[in-house]
Amino acid sequence: MDVLIEFGKILIPASIVLYAAYLMVRSFAQKEIELKRLEVRGKAIETVLPNRLHAYERMTLFLERMSPQNLLVRLNTGTMPAREFHQLLLAEVRNEYNHNVSQQVYISEDVWEKIKSAKEDLIVTINDAASEMGAESTSLDLSKKIFEKVLMKPADPLAHALSELKKEIQRAF
Repeated sequence: MDVLIEFGKILIPASIVLYAAYLMVRSFAQKEIELKRLEVRGKAIETVLPNRLHAYERMTLFLERMSPQNLLVRLNTGTMPAREFHQLLLAEVRNEYNHNVSQQVYISEDVWEKIKSAKEDLIVTINDAASEMGAESTSLDLSKKIFEKVLMKPADPLAHALSELKKEIQRAF
């Protein structure tokens, strides 16, 4: 029995010291892991943040360039037949969109859907206006018809998408 008591006198303090050492090592390891996570996250933010800002800038520019007042003024020469101008407008919208489609990685799903919807609405508006043009219509006639259709809409989807994009930028920064 005395052997057991002597063994307990040695084993209990040793166990306590070992447990304390384990807790200290575990605490130190957790702090190191957390520091590494923060370091990795910081580097990721350094890399992603400029890309996100660039994506917001590009999509803002896309929405501005696609607004009818900018799109029509930029592309209209006034001498082009309406059908040819119609094709030029559609090609320009699709090319601009395809050029910027990779930016969706950095933009929320909701805002990206609004941007896509605005682009599709613009294409529908252009197609509707073009369908009302006669064979002798010019690009000026088509431009006027597109402006009429845009003005008749209760809300501008491009302006709404731009507004949502700006709100997202403000929330992110």
